[in-house]
Amino acid sequence: MSAAAATRLQHDQNRADRWEGNLDADHPSDPSERIRFYDYHPAPADVRAEVLEGLSRPQKRLPPKLFYDRRGSQLFDAITELPEYYPTRTEIGILSERGAEIAELLGRHKVLIELGSGSSLKIQTLLAALQPQVYVPVDISREHLLASAQTLAARFTWLHIRAACADYSAPFTLPLESHWSNLTAFFPGSSIGNFDPQDALRFLQRVAQMLGQGGRLLIGVDLRKQPELLHAAYNDAQGVTADFNLNLLVRINRELDADFDLDAFEHRAFFNADKSRVEMHLISLRDQKVHVGGQGFSFARGESIHTECSYKYGIQDFHALAADAGFRPERVWTDSDQRFSVHALRVI
Repeated sequence: MSAAAATRLQHDQNRADRWEGNLDADHPSDPSERIRFYDYHPAPADVRAEVLEGLSRPQKRLPPKLFYDRRGSQLFDAITELPEYYPTRTEIGILSERGAEIAELLGRHKVLIELGSGSSLKIQTLLAALQPQVYVPVDISREHLLASAQTLAARFTWLHIRAACADYSAPFTLPLESHWSNLTAFFPGSSIGNFDPQDALRFLQRVAQMLGQGGRLLIGVDLRKQPELLHAAYNDAQGVTADFNLNLLVRINRELDADFDLDAFEHRAFFNADKSRVEMHLISLRDQKVHVGGQGFSFARGESIHTECSYKYGIQDFHALAADAGFRPERVWTDSDQRFSVHALRVI
């Protein structure tokens, strides 16, 4: 954590002391009085280093977390509403239909952490069912996070929110109290699929350590299915996913003084059957040279920047991964078409 972030955290903690004194009894009517914001957002220098390192690889890569600036978050929200994109509505359907069962298993009135909260659409079903004492949304998009926190605090007038702007894919410290126990985390959207298998294992191990023995994780996992359905979901007819992918270059141009020509790249997504993952790429349409942060990078025609993976799992395969990370699988819920799954895991 940077010194500036540490100073902001201490400032917010001082303001929160009285609020923390009696969460059950103190429910201010003003939503903003029930929200505390903690900024662990990566510094620009960190983003620059990641981009330069990724573009220097033989297979150029950019981390998918960079998708989520303000515009990228808006585009992703639009993707979730597309007819071809099944994961969001399928997961929400499972949560809605099985909410009572999930609440019975996880328990109510606890601390609920959401990793990658986005627009907080899915969490609303869980908030109503679990009625947590404190909700801790974590997201890398500051504007999206603040707007969602305000919306949720206005809708759930009993809810206290500690919003943390952070990169959950890297180690960081959440604003949690030492006396809180039986923590529950929610990791929706099959975002676990964006990690390569070894990175997924390390991420789940960090989550298990954060939650502690007996803590629970509710996680969405996309299942293996026909390649035609996957192709349609990541190559929508309206081109919203293409805009989402290309917006990554818009952000780099803006934040890192780069000169990517958007007309010289195109979106491409396909299912890699050997690795059981959808891959998203930005393909160079000509031989060209691009400058980023004062460094030059050459592209041959047809060369790509790999921007995202989305691994698809079998249920037993995912259970094996979770067990290796220190979790015991407790329950799994799927839709009737077996497209998507929601797993309840408990830290051993």
